[in-house]
Amino acid sequence: MSNPFENIAPRPAILQVVPALETGGAERTTVDVARAVVAAGGRAIVASRGGRMVAELEAAGGTHFEMAVHSKNPVVMALNVERLARLIAREKVGLVHARSRAPAWSALAAARRAKIPFVTTYHSRVHEKPRLKVFYNSVMTRGDAVIANSQFTAGRIRAIHAPDEARIFTVPRGVDIDGLAPEAVAPGRVEALCGRWGLDGDAGTVFLHPARLTRWKGQSVSIEAARLLRTRGVTGFSVLLAGDAQGRDNYAAGLRQEILLADLEAHVRLVGHCDDMAAAYALSDVVLSPSIEAEPFGRTAVEAQAAARPVIVSDAGGQRETVLTAAGAATGLCVPPGDAGALADAMAQLIALGPEGRAAMGARGRAHAAAHYSVAAMCNTTLGIYARLLAR
Repeated sequence: MSNPFENIAPRPAILQVVPALETGGAERTTVDVARAVVAAGGRAIVASRGGRMVAELEAAGGTHFEMAVHSKNPVVMALNVERLARLIAREKVGLVHARSRAPAWSALAAARRAKIPFVTTYHSRVHEKPRLKVFYNSVMTRGDAVIANSQFTAGRIRAIHAPDEARIFTVPRGVDIDGLAPEAVAPGRVEALCGRWGLDGDAGTVFLHPARLTRWKGQSVSIEAARLLRTRGVTGFSVLLAGDAQGRDNYAAGLRQEILLADLEAHVRLVGHCDDMAAAYALSDVVLSPSIEAEPFGRTAVEAQAAARPVIVSDAGGQRETVLTAAGAATGLCVPPGDAGALADAMAQLIALGPEGRAAMGARGRAHAAAHYSVAAMCNTTLGIYARLLAR
C-alpha cells in the first residue's frame, strides 16, 4: 500500500484532539490513526485529559499532551484555544483533527488562527433537536473535511447540517482483523478471563454483550431477554455484560437489581471493564449489540465478526450496514431496537443452530470484516484525506 505522505516534505505533524484516552471507539481510532501517521513517517500528537490508552499511544510512537479539552466550561474552552494554539506553533503542527464536540470548538479556533487544515470525525449520534444542541454539534461539520463513520451517519449529517457535499467523506471504522482472529488468542488468555469472570463448563451457550454501561446500549434488554428465555424453559446459557460504568454507578446498581429481581444470578452477570477483548470474544459463542437507539457505526458488531462470532444487533443505524442477514450469507441476526422478545427469539435461534452452525456463520462474518473493515483500510483512507488537505 502506498504511503499517502510520500510526496509531502517535511513529513507532517498531525494533532488529534479527543476528550480522553480511556476507552471507546473514538479513542481506539485515535490510537490506530496515530500509529499509521508514525508508520508513514509523520509525527502523531494527541491532546486529551489522559487515560489508560496513553501508554499504548506512546508505545506506538505518538506523543500525548494532557489538557482539559473535555471541558464544556466556556472559560476552560477559551483557555484551551490558547493552549492548543501554542502547542500547534511549538510542535509545528500541519493539521488538526477533532473527534468530539467540546474539544472541536477549541481546536477549530486554534487551527483557524494558525491557518492550517481542520478535520472532524463525527463518531457520535447526529441530533436533530433541540436547536441549541444542533448548533453546538454543528462544529463537527465545520471541518475542511468532515468524516462520517458510516453511510448512516453521513446521511444524518447531510439531512441536519447540510454542509458542502465536497467536504463529506465516509470512512468506516477499522478493527484489528489479525489480533481478533481466534487462532491469535492464546488459550491461557481465555482461561484467565474465564477464571476472572467465574465461567465454568456449565455456562452453556455464552452470549457476550460488550458495551459501556449506559441505557442506550441496551443492557436491560439483554437482561429481559434472558428472563424470557428462562420462562420458556431454556436454561443452558449465560449472558456476560462487559463494560465500564464510567461513573454511572446508579445505572450499574440498577442493572444488578434487575438481575436479582428476575432471579437470573445463575445466567447473567456484570463482569466490568475488559482489557482483553480478543479473549472475551474467543470465550463467547454469540455477541450481542441490542442498542435501543441507532448506533452511528457499531464497532462491537464488526469486532465480533472479525473474531468469527455470530452477532445479534439492533436493526437500526450503522449496524444495518455492517451485518449481513441474507439467507445463506448471514453473519448475524437483526432485531427491532428495544424488543426483548425478538432478542430472546434470536438468542434461541442461535442456541438451536449449534456449535457447527454458529462456526459457519462466524466464518462468514470474519471474511466480511476482513474485506471491508480493516484498520489498514481506515487509516490509509484517513491519511489520504490528510495528504490532500496538506497539499493544498
